[in-house]
Amino acid sequence: MSTSDPAGRDDGPGTAPAARREPAATPPSTSSKAGFMLALATIGFAINFWAWALISPLGASYKESLGLSDFQQSFLVAVPVIVGSLGRIPVGALTDRYGGRLMFPIVTAATIVPVLFIAFVASDSYPLMLIGGFFLGLGGTTFAIGVPYVNAWYPPERRGTAIGIFGMGMGGTAISAFTTVKIVDAHGDKAPFVIVASILAVFAVLAWFLMRDAKPPSPSTAAEGFWNRTWTTFKLPATLQLSWLYAIGFGGFVAFSVYLPTDLHNAYGLSTSDAANRTAGFVILAVIMRPVGGWLSDKVGGIPVCVTCFGTVAVLAMVEAFQPSLSFWGTVGFLGLAAALGAASGAVFALVAKAAPPGKVGAVTGLVGAAGGLGGFIPPLIMGAVYGQQGNYDLGFALLAIIALLTMFFTLGPVKSRVQRQAASTDAGSAA
Repeated sequence: MSTSDPAGRDDGPGTAPAARREPAATPPSTSSKAGFMLALATIGFAINFWAWALISPLGASYKESLGLSDFQQSFLVAVPVIVGSLGRIPVGALTDRYGGRLMFPIVTAATIVPVLFIAFVASDSYPLMLIGGFFLGLGGTTFAIGVPYVNAWYPPERRGTAIGIFGMGMGGTAISAFTTVKIVDAHGDKAPFVIVASILAVFAVLAWFLMRDAKPPSPSTAAEGFWNRTWTTFKLPATLQLSWLYAIGFGGFVAFSVYLPTDLHNAYGLSTSDAANRTAGFVILAVIMRPVGGWLSDKVGGIPVCVTCFGTVAVLAMVEAFQPSLSFWGTVGFLGLAAALGAASGAVFALVAKAAPPGKVGAVTGLVGAAGGLGGFIPPLIMGAVYGQQGNYDLGFALLAIIALLTMFFTLGPVKSRVQRQAASTDAGSAA
């Protein structure tokens, strides 16, 4: 005699054992859809980051054509970073409220405006270039859309890897480094901006029709004011700690991606094209290592990965402080920094995904992401000022080494303790 439950499960003879019929944690259909949404988000992130990084490869050209000082050039390439950083705070909160399915196409479409403004209005004026670069930072805010969007599609044990894959979209800066100067040389100053604006438009349309949220935005999020929500999120113990880690990890990557062409041009006498190509190699390695950092965090934990990465950055930054030849140690040092900073970026957001309350992932992402962008805004200014005073970058790299070492110990102390307390709290809540 068989018995059936209301759900239609038959436990009678001849049926498979219940354990064999239990669905997987993520059904195949859901996994396929999640993978498709992850791919769309990653592509959109890469395209927006491509737009975000359009000024950097042309920094030396703008310096010459506009008669800029070293500091003015540094400020120009850093301006998009500041908006792409601070803008992540409201964009992350808006993503929690309205969902990535709405925010992705809106922000992507809005980024078209400053891209075309720089191409057709601003290129002959430094003040207008700063205005264009300011609004170009919109492209950088898509990171705060993608993290909560992707998080919602994946279970906690897979989020580190998923966010690491999404983070590969920062390879848009490599696309910019590889192509911008070449396109300008072949087709003129406006060509790369027109091409990127067209691609942004295509993706905005595709995102509008194809992207879907894993679940509806939380009603409680809509009822909570933006400033109250931001302040509440800011006060979370994990927010400030992980913000510091991300300011060094991702901020270091951003700083190198926007300023390395200038560094290589000034310190080593490389041509604009050669410096851009080498920077693209730096970015590609960092992009590849980001999902590796997320994957390793899923396997061994984010703390050991962060400690290893920041320790590596400290050592290699000190190597670069002596300005070794690019024939070996200089190149090894830069590539090692790329690998460590990329993996650290993935590891930090693996920790964010586990530490943030489910309804505040976007808001926490916005604040931590803003810290990462701010971490990328300040070093180019310091490097420009140091080079202007000393004619080299030795002091700048020495400062990076010291800060990375302090961050390693900070990770081993307060951050590790916070993660352990959060894990214990989560386990206690599950048991209750």
